[in-house]
Amino acid sequence: MVGGSPMQAVLVAPGVKDRKVVAFKRDALKEKDAVNGLIRSIVATSSPAQRSAFHVFDIAKVVDLLRVWRRALADVRPYYAVKCNPEPALLGTLAALGAGFDCASRAEIEAVLALGVQPRSIVYANPCKPEAHLEYAAEVGVNLTTYDSEEEVAKVKRCHPKCELLLRLKGPDGGEAKIDLGTKYGAHVDEVVPLLRAAQRAGLNVAGVSFHVGSGASRLDVYRGAIEAARAAFDAAAALGMPPMRILDIGGGFMAGATFDEAAVVINHALAQHFGDLPCVEVIGEPGRYFAETAFTLAARVIGKRTRGEVREYWIDDGLYGSLNCILMDHYVPRPRPLASPRPGEKTYTSTVFGPTCDSLDTVVTGYQLPEMSVGDWLVFDDMGAYTTAAGSKFNGFDTSDIKIYVAYFS
Repeated sequence: MVGGSPMQAVLVAPGVKDRKVVAFKRDALKEKDAVNGLIRSIVATSSPAQRSAFHVFDIAKVVDLLRVWRRALADVRPYYAVKCNPEPALLGTLAALGAGFDCASRAEIEAVLALGVQPRSIVYANPCKPEAHLEYAAEVGVNLTTYDSEEEVAKVKRCHPKCELLLRLKGPDGGEAKIDLGTKYGAHVDEVVPLLRAAQRAGLNVAGVSFHVGSGASRLDVYRGAIEAARAAFDAAAALGMPPMRILDIGGGFMAGATFDEAAVVINHALAQHFGDLPCVEVIGEPGRYFAETAFTLAARVIGKRTRGEVREYWIDDGLYGSLNCILMDHYVPRPRPLASPRPGEKTYTSTVFGPTCDSLDTVVTGYQLPEMSVGDWLVFDDMGAYTTAAGSKFNGFDTSDIKIYVAYFS
């Protein structure tokens, strides 16, 4: 796989080329067994010894996911949502593979530009921006942003008058998303025409429409309704005599796997139905968790233990104030597994796993079955790439940014 074009491009990309990349053979092993083998190798051979929590990032997983995206949504260019996980090796991987980027702040724009990404491959997808950040976008040539209020139109006119706009629409209700963004962002149906007129009066070009059905939506028919509403906004702009819109941003929230395949079918059908007569429209998306979630695995070390009869209590060196904040913030359901291979017939105990801080809220799992473990053992958490390290803190002196990330690819 390394000799192929995609992986070769990734390995020499900014954000990746200066990192030590660990190659690991998957062979006929199950994926989790291969990850466990790499984690064991890191624990056994690292110098100095790896004695604290760390992540493993599999860049080959991202290469595979982008291949799947391009097969399923061939006409939709992905603009990775940097907020999901700003790990430079992940950003560099996606940049090398031709993805664009959805940035929501100056720091995110800076991180992407530092990798050599062109400003035209960035959408400033934050409908309510600090003035200083907007002025920075003007300085560096990031000239496309979202809006959903007349006040934002005035701000853009004042701080970045050459910027083009995407009108952010509220996604349809009923998507049963893990995170419903419609409570905070998006124009309602009766606000579309007034917001288009506001941009028209300000002399700002509305290049298109964006929407977001919510992160991790499980009812996929919401895409159909959102795309239909987007076409209505295109038609409303045309009726006002505005220049033809050319961009449709279908947002993010996609999850890898069967749900994505099903969503792609709905999206492609809706695009053909509602935008088939507008072949010049560029369609983009803002996937975050789709690329990040399954590409990262967390290994956390047991740093404490208490035995109370048949109950076992363990402390690990990552928790809800660290990368496992996703339990609270992203509805992640932790299913930790011991790194040590289970023995046939091994007894398990009702266990609680705490994070390292002094807050009792910092509890990872309770009533969870685990075999007997000792201080120095490791627990492994799968699918730890989405909204994890990006939202961690330094509470109690446990700094999420100290958690090392090993970059690897499984061939």
